[in-house]
Amino acid sequence: MPHWQYVIIAIAITAIFLFIAYHLVFKQVIYRFTTCDGIKIYNTCIPDGYSIYGLDISHHQGKINWEKFKDENPKELPIKFIYMKACEGSDHKDTRFDVNWEQAKKNNFTRGAYHYFSTYSTGLAQAEMFINTVKLESGDLPPMIDVEEKPENKTLFMQELKIFIAKIEEHYGVKPIIYSGKKYKARYLDDRYFERYPTWIAHYYVDSLEVKQNWTLWQCSDRGRLPGISRNVDINIFNGDESKFKELLIK
Repeated sequence: MPHWQYVIIAIAITAIFLFIAYHLVFKQVIYRFTTCDGIKIYNTCIPDGYSIYGLDISHHQGKINWEKFKDENPKELPIKFIYMKACEGSDHKDTRFDVNWEQAKKNNFTRGAYHYFSTYSTGLAQAEMFINTVKLESGDLPPMIDVEEKPENKTLFMQELKIFIAKIEEHYGVKPIIYSGKKYKARYLDDRYFERYPTWIAHYYVDSLEVKQNWTLWQCSDRGRLPGISRNVDINIFNGDESKFKELLIK
């Protein structure tokens, strides 16, 4: 192979490496040290112009000191709602769900439960797992489906996800919220069926969220730090005011 071809290959490999490194590492680091266009709080930059904020948690946050978390919840930008992981697939219950579910209500946070959708179990089996795990009450948030696993068979994956959604909606009498990343949604959830449901988008290190479909929740940061929680936690924004938020709650 001629020397110039080796040079071109080396340049191409370097360009690919730099592109990946920028989006996975450097972009995050650079954003953390740029001027915050929103509100600097929770050890991260939160986009301004919204009024209702929340968290999503699971066993990854470990044991939470709920009393400290409630007492030191920042008054200038308080956390109002908390989604917590209930289960995953057809046979795994989050080890912290029962405690988190009880404590969220006890400490007067609006609570919601979510299911991590697996590509290794049927939609019906996963729906039954969630229904057996989560008993929703008036004032709770609708169920959320965390969809982020890349399927081997997109058509089959969509079929099973639709079965899950339909079963959950039938049981609880409310439309569940579908959570996914911005790029994931465009690639794997490009079906008009899913547009009937509220959307929760994960998209970090940007000052605004630009998506075609109207969104309900935006996971804007994965680096939040709050009193009573020893590990990083996701920060979320609700797209609306207090009256719109109340409309979302289970009656």
